[in-house]
Amino acid sequence: VSVIETVLGIIIGSTLGIIIAILLWYFELVQKILNPFLNVLNALPKTALAPIMIIWAGTGLSGIVVVAISILLIITVLSTYNFFINVDEEKIKMMKSFSASKLQIFTKLVFPSNIRNIASVIKINIGMSWVGVIVGEFLVSKEGLGYLIMYGGQVFKLDLVMMGVLVLAICAFLMNVLVEWIEKIILKGRD
Repeated sequence: VSVIETVLGIIIGSTLGIIIAILLWYFELVQKILNPFLNVLNALPKTALAPIMIIWAGTGLSGIVVVAISILLIITVLSTYNFFINVDEEKIKMMKSFSASKLQIFTKLVFPSNIRNIASVIKINIGMSWVGVIVGEFLVSKEGLGYLIMYGGQVFKLDLVMMGVLVLAICAFLMNVLVEWIEKIILKGRD
């Protein structure tokens, strides 16, 4: 169950974060309006807000996934947006001199030059999503790795806690390997 929740958190949170970053890059007015809110949301301790999110989204799978998404979403938006705005300005000027539209600049220069950076953000999101899932399971679940770790700690069974941590580490490692494999395929297709 924990793996499904984590994968959903990574896919939904990363996709949504990248889309929001694209919108911020494309529409400067939206960026100017949302930037203060994003910075405030980034400063909030998301794990402390987990009980509120679970009450809002429900105590099942959806609540745990919402906690995972909330932990990684703002970081994804801010990191990806910063990667987009830090593309070489000279290359952008050159494309503009050839009458390239903003969409062409994004699709031909900004996004392709940040594939590695986006893959790095997704790798970070793996760990962040696991944190969200484990916190969510600590609070409401009766199964999963978070529950196993919490229960083992409550009954002083170190073997349960260590087994949960070991399984968590193996799952996170395998997810990282998968992201690296997908990144190599995408980059090989570009060359």
